[in-house]
Amino acid sequence: MSNQLIYQGKAKDIYSTEDENVIKSVYKDQATMLNGARKETIEGKGVLNNQISSLIFEKLNAAGVATHFIEQISETEQLNKKVDIIPLEVVLRNVTAGSFSKRFGVEEGRVFETPIVEFYYKNDDLDDPFINDEHVKFLEIANDEEIAYLKEETRRINELLKDWFAKIGLKLIDFKLEFGFDKDGKIILADEFSPDNCRLWDADGNHMDKDVFRRDLGSLTDVYQVVLEKLKALD
Repeated sequence: MSNQLIYQGKAKDIYSTEDENVIKSVYKDQATMLNGARKETIEGKGVLNNQISSLIFEKLNAAGVATHFIEQISETEQLNKKVDIIPLEVVLRNVTAGSFSKRFGVEEGRVFETPIVEFYYKNDDLDDPFINDEHVKFLEIANDEEIAYLKEETRRINELLKDWFAKIGLKLIDFKLEFGFDKDGKIILADEFSPDNCRLWDADGNHMDKDVFRRDLGSLTDVYQVVLEKLKALD
């Protein structure tokens, strides 16, 4: 049946459609941190994230990246290919910040000579722990070939995103991606790409991402609106 709730997430809900291979993602006005321990409703956030993510995915599709994105159908809704999500959060870090800085006791803002890719086990009950390649294989999440592809594709996506954000005066600090298997068994980029799951700093080092909420730095929607307007100006 169509329009049945399949999955209720922190930032968006997923519904079935008339096509069994297509789902509808509905973005919500909810901001969370500490794995959902703190939640707030922020009016307008869902609209902004849907627009930002749609713009990014359209550009990734055009650049030859295989994604689940089909089209934006309303201010808060988009159609996506249905995928079996790989239970990994793939994090790429260009600059030290956030949990990396805390974990290793280094100041924020140090640029990595080579960007670092990390895996986190996508499991809320376990607080999404940091894991390595051997853990991934032990848990039978992915094999060697799939692990290599996830890393390579994440690095390729990073180069595209870094270039686009640099053109609009923003530095891409780090980000989280999720991938899934499509109906043909191909690994494609899924979930979303918005300031909720990346860090962006402007030329003055101001946070243009969810850290505004995490660190009480001002209005989240004001910041996201600026990011959206900048992205709209991209060629």
